[in-house]
Amino acid sequence: MKLRAEDLGSLARGAAVLGTGGGGDPHIGKLLAQQAVREHGPVEIVALGDLPDDACVVPVAMMGAPTVMVEKLPSADQISVAVQTLAKYVGKTPTHLACIEAGGVNSTVPVIAAAQLGLPLVDGDGMGRAFPELQMVLPTLARIEATPMSIVDEKGNRGIFDTITNEWAERLARSAAIDMGCSSIVSLYAMTGAEIRGAFVAGTLSKCVTIGRAIEQAQREHTDPVAAVVDELGGRLLHVGKVVDVQRRTTTGFARGDATVDGLDASHGRVMVLRFQNEHLVAELEGTAVATTPDLIIVLDTETGEPITTEALRYGHRVSVLAAPADERWHSPEGIELVGPRYFGYDLDPIRALETV
Repeated sequence: MKLRAEDLGSLARGAAVLGTGGGGDPHIGKLLAQQAVREHGPVEIVALGDLPDDACVVPVAMMGAPTVMVEKLPSADQISVAVQTLAKYVGKTPTHLACIEAGGVNSTVPVIAAAQLGLPLVDGDGMGRAFPELQMVLPTLARIEATPMSIVDEKGNRGIFDTITNEWAERLARSAAIDMGCSSIVSLYAMTGAEIRGAFVAGTLSKCVTIGRAIEQAQREHTDPVAAVVDELGGRLLHVGKVVDVQRRTTTGFARGDATVDGLDASHGRVMVLRFQNEHLVAELEGTAVATTPDLIIVLDTETGEPITTEALRYGHRVSVLAAPADERWHSPEGIELVGPRYFGYDLDPIRALETV
């Protein structure tokens, strides 16, 4: 399978659905990736099962606050420089690149690097969704170290971290990302083919393209695009309504806040509040939590089915809020400790997407 320029709109759209409000703006991600693919050619996609055991796989991603990324785009060379900086430090030549998370930008940034460097891209990712902190990946549960990692900015500054834990990698890299203007490119979690097969979610890029195409087909045929996404994810519709308030602030390198959605149609008379830190973390209906991290909480435009990121939520948006199950490994005790509601300061046990009415 090869990713061509005409595939990248579907990829970015589907990735933004799995990004649960984070992972970057899909329109920006699509445009950047299309430019790279048109300049350098299509990108080969390789299934996890086809990776040689001794492959050297290097993920690359954007790190920072989505609210800043809207106006501060990476330079064309910044992305591949992050990969080359890490490769030089560890003394290895990458054979494949990978996405560390699903997201409108973070599923397309690796496409840009793969096109520029002429390397194949792994069909998978480290979460099956997006989370706000860099230790929040399945490789952490598999005891794989995030560092050595590189971090670069658009001005040409480059740094290397080699930390004692993945939590320290997040802490130090977040500080650097803030000094770099809350938007940087990182390359981390270098793995062998054998390691990545056990630590990644398989088939994420293919799934993103499938979700994106399902939305596009529903738009063309004037059917329900929200129902199409629910079917693709095996999820359920939580709420339909109009955004009447968004409280959002960029602090400590994240976009944090709440959005209030007044119910319409079948949800008339009920109010949902969404709480987010880059990604949606908790959905409360009439003051009661009905879905929480680690399961996916997704906001779509009710009419078009287009995913709406947390930095793009605005007063007046007519939205549908969905919940969908996360990779089962996130519901292990170690997974809940790493990304459950209590980690983010909510006094809640996890509420699974398909368990509440």
